[in-house]
Amino acid sequence: MRSTAPRPVTTKPQVKRYYPTPALEKGLDILELFAATPEGMTVSEVARRLNRTMSEIFRMLLCLEHRGYLAQSANKDRYHLTLRLFRLGQEHPPTKRMVTEATPIMHWLAHQLRQSCHLGVLDGGHVVILAQVDSPESTGFYVKVGSKVDLMHAATGHVILAHQTEDATERAIQEWVRETQKKKPADLDDHLAKIRARGYERRASYEVTGVVNISFPVLNSQGNAIAGLTVPYVKRIEDTIGVPQVVDALAEASRQISEAMGALTESTDIEASAVPKRRRAAKSKK
Repeated sequence: MRSTAPRPVTTKPQVKRYYPTPALEKGLDILELFAATPEGMTVSEVARRLNRTMSEIFRMLLCLEHRGYLAQSANKDRYHLTLRLFRLGQEHPPTKRMVTEATPIMHWLAHQLRQSCHLGVLDGGHVVILAQVDSPESTGFYVKVGSKVDLMHAATGHVILAHQTEDATERAIQEWVRETQKKKPADLDDHLAKIRARGYERRASYEVTGVVNISFPVLNSQGNAIAGLTVPYVKRIEDTIGVPQVVDALAEASRQISEAMGALTESTDIEASAVPKRRRAAKSKK
């Protein structure tokens, strides 16, 4: 008697498509290697680490340097990674989303404090301003969107450096050294450690007398700073809002922007009535 059991269905295993591109893979290997080596490397060190010949590595390094991804040290003996990859990341939609999320919170902050505020990110050896909201008062200090400030002269830059990984911070400093041809400030490490311990930056403006820059980090899901939210505080006659109130409101605003970017943060003690309406409405639906 012939069996009536159904025959097992055989299917061909799916094979992932993979088309080798040796030159591209070699370039990505080099970029990933430099990303993990902030002190930089010589041509021979790269060749040895990647098990490649000196000639092929040399050609790749020249290409990456020409495209702005690598730069040579002052004595021309080592290469290091620039922040071009970081800048490419800034052009990615998440940066636009950060500005979209931050804008209503920044408007609340400016109205609450009667001060202007701005959002900045690292761009090579500078801080570039992505967003800015004016004070509702007729007088105040303002920073234009798109303007660039020397990294070492910006509270926004310092607060970002203090809240990034050690490697990312070192790469940013090296980029600043390369662009400015200046030495790293002797007190920078101690200064960043104080900011990290305090959680924010507060110091007199490097460029304008009478302005105190107060800056909090905007964090990502890994807890690293991707931007800095800053209030250039100007004390007006008969002004009832002082630095402590600015610190409290900035802490809440930066926390909410960080949460929107995926960070896990702790709530501040600021009154619920002070929370931006857009955020409160979103929470009330949960």
